[in-house]
Amino acid sequence: MDWRKGGSSSNVEIDSGSGGGRRFGGGGGRMGLGGLIVLAILGWVFFKNPLALLDQSGAQLGAPTQTGTPAQVDPEQQAFVSAILHSTEQTWGEIFQARGMTYVEPKLHLFSGGVSTGCGGATSAVGPFYCPADQKVYLDVAFFQQLQDELHSSGDFARAYVIAHEVGHHVQKLTGVFDRVKQLQRQGQPMDGADGLSVRQELQADCYAGVWANHSQRELNWLQPGDIESALNAASHIGDDALQQQAQGRVRPDTFTHGTSAQRVKWFKTGFGSGDMSQCNTFAGEP
Repeated sequence: MDWRKGGSSSNVEIDSGSGGGRRFGGGGGRMGLGGLIVLAILGWVFFKNPLALLDQSGAQLGAPTQTGTPAQVDPEQQAFVSAILHSTEQTWGEIFQARGMTYVEPKLHLFSGGVSTGCGGATSAVGPFYCPADQKVYLDVAFFQQLQDELHSSGDFARAYVIAHEVGHHVQKLTGVFDRVKQLQRQGQPMDGADGLSVRQELQADCYAGVWANHSQRELNWLQPGDIESALNAASHIGDDALQQQAQGRVRPDTFTHGTSAQRVKWFKTGFGSGDMSQCNTFAGEP
């Protein structure tokens, strides 16, 4: 992925160690060991259930925390994150404008160890997440450092996919999906389970990540041979069923939060193949 073709976003914040941050930027076949590390890390990220942790039922991540550890971000990481976020801003700005809507750009907050958010306190164990209360994407710099150190450039599209997935949740916030999910939950529809609201919301974020990949590729032609195939291969390993089988030796559909491997591949391909967010209605019919 030739991510240097992209511009840079002014909406990236670096945590100062006291819950705040400073901005930077503005204006520009078979899988080997590296692939297995990608799968392990992506599985750790996406197996989380941010809907249960964040503000879906009034719950929060935890009590506010003062981290006291300023985030030390490598300049290459800064440039990468800024480029991918800028690309999502371009894509969703154009899509919203075509629909007569205004896209409010989210902030992306880089932190180290722990962070205070509008949804409460969080630590690195939560993984990358989106907080609807303050409309920010939160990423621990150690997560990307691990990808960089162990995968080098081979992990670029995997990292970009993580960001695009979380920005997909921001799109859901702006389009009222979070409010709709709350309402349906209050009406008695379950969050977890193979047909649950959490699965449907996460699959839609996968689809939106695919929509972004479609638009950014048409604009920048920055994907390289194997990027999409690698993403689909990864998606096939990070479904609830695959992760549960690996971790527990059995599959429990009643506890699904993100969808099966086949579903995750299906919805990313739907978004990437169409480039049309209207094709991402995971709440209608079977997810």
